Amino acid sequence: MAPVLSAQSRLRPSRRPPNFLVILTDDLGFGDVGFTGSKIKTPNLDKLAAAGAQFNQFYAGNPVCSPSRAAFLTGRYPTRMGIPGVIFPTDSHGLPDTETTIAQMLKPLGYTSACIGKWHLGSRPEFLPTNRGFDMFYGVPYSNDMRPLPLMHNLDVWEPDTDNDFLTQKYTAAAVDYIRANKDQPFFLYLAHNVPHQPLGASPAFRGKSELGIYADVVQEMDWSVGQVVQALHDSGIANDTLSVFTSDNGPWFLGSSGRLRGRKAETYEGGVREPFVAYMPDTIPAGTAPSGFGSLMDLFPTFANLAGAPWPTLPLDGINIWPMLTGEQDALARDVLLYFDSFNLQCARVGPWKLHVARYNSLPWAEQPAEGRVNLPLAKPELYNLESDAEESYECSDAHPDVVKDIQDRIQSALPSFPAQVQTEWALTRARQTQPASVGAMPAPK
Repeated sequence: MAPVLSAQSRLRPSRRPPNFLVILTDDLGFGDVGFTGSKIKTPNLDKLAAAGAQFNQFYAGNPVCSPSRAAFLTGRYPTRMGIPGVIFPTDSHGLPDTETTIAQMLKPLGYTSACIGKWHLGSRPEFLPTNRGFDMFYGVPYSNDMRPLPLMHNLDVWEPDTDNDFLTQKYTAAAVDYIRANKDQPFFLYLAHNVPHQPLGASPAFRGKSELGIYADVVQEMDWSVGQVVQALHDSGIANDTLSVFTSDNGPWFLGSSGRLRGRKAETYEGGVREPFVAYMPDTIPAGTAPSGFGSLMDLFPTFANLAGAPWPTLPLDGINIWPMLTGEQDALARDVLLYFDSFNLQCARVGPWKLHVARYNSLPWAEQPAEGRVNLPLAKPELYNLESDAEESYECSDAHPDVVKDIQDRIQSALPSFPAQVQTEWALTRARQTQPASVGAMPAPK
C-alpha cells in the first residue's frame, strides 16, 4: 500500500513538522472514562474528546499488553515479529531489530523521541527503547506486577524496586519536562502509563478521593496526568502543532469496565480489544469529530509517517492512514480484513461492520485449565455479528448472511500465507480439531 503523501497538505501552516504525543494506558476498559459513560470523573479526557476526534470503534493491537505495544510501535501484527503474548523479565526475546519503530521512522527527519513509562517489549539492554530508536527512556521495563520493578533512565537503574504508588506522578513530571525542553524541535513523546494495571497504585493526593474505590482513584490520577501534559503543550505554545492521542493497550482485567461490550482482557470479544480513543490537534482536528469507521493501534504508524512526510519501511504495514477520519474529511475508510489474534492463534476477523468468530479457546487464561490444557478450537459454525448495530456481540446472524461469512473466510485464507510459518501451522492445527461435525458455513477442512 502506498503512502498518502498529501496528508501534510491538510495541516495548518506550521513552522515545522508536527509533534506526536501518544498517551497509552494499561488495561483501561472501554467503559472506564467519562466520555464513554463511566461514573469515574475524567474531566480532562472529556474535554479533549469534545475538542477533538473521538472514535467509538478503536482497537488495541492484541488483547494483552506486549503484542499490542509491538503493533502500535511498528504498524504491524505482532504475530509477524514473534511477539504473540506477554514478555516476562526472564525471557530472552524482545522487539526484533528487523522491525522499524515510529521513533526510528521519524529520526532521519530530525525528530527527537522519548519513551516515558512502561516499555514491556524486552528487558535485556539490546531491546530497551534507546536501542529501538528512542533518544531517551525514563520508566520501567515491564508490567508493575513483575518484581523487582526497576525505574530506569536510559540503560541505568535509578531505583532497583520503585514505589508503584508514585509512578504516575513521576511519569507526568518527566513528560512535562520533556515537552518544555523540546518545544523548539519536532518530537515524538510516547507516554505509557502503568495504570490501571494491577497492582493498583495511586499517590496520597488521589487515594480515596474518587469515593468509588482504588480503581477509580487510579483512573482519576491518570486523567489529571493527561491534563498536566496537554497543558504543558499549551504553555509551550505547541498544542496546535502537536497531534495528541490517548488510548489503551487492551481491555480491563477483573476490575474496570468494558462498558456494555462482551469480554475482557485476553479475550477477542470486543471488550478485550475495543478501547477509548481521542485525537486532539486544535485548529486542525475539528471539535466533535466522531467518525463511524474504525481504527487500530497499527494505524498510528502510517498516519504519523504520512503527516511527517516519512518514507514507509521496507516491511509491509498492516495499519492504514486514518488521518482523513481524524479530520472529519471521511466518515469511514475502506480497508482489508482486520485479524484478531490471541497468541499465534487466529480467532476472529472483521470486514466493514462485520466480525466473524472462527475459533475460540476452551478456557479463559486465568481460569482453572482443563486436563488437556488450553487449546484453540474451531467453531463448527462461525459466529457473525454486525458491530455497528450489535456492538455487544449478542445476536449471531451467520444464517442470514452466508455471503458475508464466505467473503470473510476467503479473505482470511488469502491473508494468512503472508504470516510466519508458526501462525500458519497453528491455524492448520486449529482447523484440524473438530469438536462436532462441520456444519453449513464452517471453515473448510485443511487440505
